[in-house]
Amino acid sequence: MVVSVADFRASLSGAAPAPGLVPPLAALWWAAKGQWDQAHKIVMNEETAEAAWVHAYLHRVEGDRGNAGYWYRQAGQPAAKDSLETEWERIASALLGGGKT
Repeated sequence: MVVSVADFRASLSGAAPAPGLVPPLAALWWAAKGQWDQAHKIVMNEETAEAAWVHAYLHRVEGDRGNAGYWYRQAGQPAAKDSLETEWERIASALLGGGKT
């Protein structure tokens, strides 16, 4: 089942992410709640390009450009130049659009 970004955003009102979310989406969920440590823990040991992309985003939000650049390279993504909000939408759309829920 593919969930839209709007549905994913709506899920942020819950106390915990929906069961069955892939780790990169679960990390975005925690990040949106301001739980950065939890978000990092989820993607830290994942070895997928999607997890690396989310990890890069987390470091970018925190202002850690060095680590963000490392993780963008691991993800095969160019360093983001758009707003944080636009990048969040792009990552969520890519993950959700790929049927990875």
